[in-house]
Amino acid sequence: MEKRSRTAYSVLNIFASFVGYGLNILLSFICRMIFARFLSEEYLGINGLFTNIISMLSLAELGIGTAIGYALYKPVANDDKTKIATLMKFFGKAYKLIGLVIGIFGVCLIPFLNIIIRETQDIPENIYVIYLLFLLSTASSYFFSYRSTILIAYQRNYVVVSISYIVVIIQNILQIIVLVLTRDFVLYLVVQVLCTYVTNICISWKAKKDYPFITEKNPPAISKEEKKELITNVKALTVTKLAGILVNNTDNIVITYFNGLVITGAASNYILLTSTLTSLISQLFNGITASVGNLNATETNERKYEFFSALNLANFWLFGWGTVGISVVSSDIVKLCFGNNYVLEWTVPVIMAINFYIVGMQNAVLTYKSTLGLFKYGQYLLLVTAAINIVGDIVLGGKFGLFGIVLATAIARIFTNAWYDPYAVFKYGLHISPWKYFAKYIKYALLLVGTTAICFGICGTFEFALPLQVLVKVVICTIVPNGLFMIVFGKTTEFQYLLGKVKMMFKRILK
Repeated sequence: MEKRSRTAYSVLNIFASFVGYGLNILLSFICRMIFARFLSEEYLGINGLFTNIISMLSLAELGIGTAIGYALYKPVANDDKTKIATLMKFFGKAYKLIGLVIGIFGVCLIPFLNIIIRETQDIPENIYVIYLLFLLSTASSYFFSYRSTILIAYQRNYVVVSISYIVVIIQNILQIIVLVLTRDFVLYLVVQVLCTYVTNICISWKAKKDYPFITEKNPPAISKEEKKELITNVKALTVTKLAGILVNNTDNIVITYFNGLVITGAASNYILLTSTLTSLISQLFNGITASVGNLNATETNERKYEFFSALNLANFWLFGWGTVGISVVSSDIVKLCFGNNYVLEWTVPVIMAINFYIVGMQNAVLTYKSTLGLFKYGQYLLLVTAAINIVGDIVLGGKFGLFGIVLATAIARIFTNAWYDPYAVFKYGLHISPWKYFAKYIKYALLLVGTTAICFGICGTFEFALPLQVLVKVVICTIVPNGLFMIVFGKTTEFQYLLGKVKMMFKRILK
């Protein structure tokens, strides 16, 4: 295979991610609009609920994928094919076992579904059939998806995302046709299952074709030292993943229990907007993760910190801009695309925007934490995050409804991993005072609060027809944040570094 520089691989990965995801966003949003208009609100609720339940079952993955990805960075950098084949064989066996475990646990949950879902009057289809289709889509993917790791480790995530987005775009087109012609939710899910299977088969075939040595039947067994390190990392990642699932994937379950499927469906539209923005921005970090892993395996702490600072500024710029948009414009977009029935009180999108920002500002930190192998730091603190979130969901959710549930998540994050993860990266990974990070974090937060207040003030002075109002608000929430950020950061070393990289990226793309 032709070898490229870290920058070249990053450009390819980011470009493929943004182009593919951009097309996917457009079609997914159209599909969602048609979904909301052709099916009842309960279907949106059941879709969000089962997605969360299946995500919780993925705890069985135990963080093995992340641990193996980290273990592959060094042998890939040294082109040690034997070691790579050994790790991939171990990985394949583990993932096939995980697929079986998820399937078994998923089936065991079936008798408990009626406890969470107490009203399904507008869903004539069998709830258990719908659930089993969600389960099949997830469990079956573990038998093939592990081979994507070798492509990512070789900094070729652009291959993985290109295949994934091509199939997902086809999936969305087929699902739109199914909704318009049949309004059949079960057939809609069957298309999703088949396309998930095709995606994993295609990626697996590509990995075997480009790196045939990974299919070697009898590579050397993994050493005791390597197995010990993997087990240590997997234990840490298991705790991290468990806590993450309890924080990120329980809200829809609690919302359904306290407020019913209709409110879950309404909230899911806002969650769609925030998750779409999160995923879009995250393409940047996904595209450079392997390159950061290579950098952290070869460069000095000073060089690592310089790149982190630039990456963190990009992180704030993009997530800060998105936070302003979610706070000010999201309800108008929901009203325009899905109807007035789906609009929630203004306090809900504001607290969702705060959650979006807290999670988003972790991107640079978590990229460094995973590529530096700092899995064990903060693993048990995340269980505290989960405990605060669950207690907060019950207490605040029971008192304030949806707003209280989302607020509980923000509180849990602020008091735990939002400060500890950067502390661990700076103290144990970069060996630099964490206060450098926290000083910038406070500066960024104050600037964002002021920027959001200005946009709210400007947008509150006019009222137009809904399509024009959305357009004007989007323009204001683009010009004001980016203009203020440019004034504050335009002459900094980090911005100049980023500007140089962006110029280089566009030159390579045009070339």
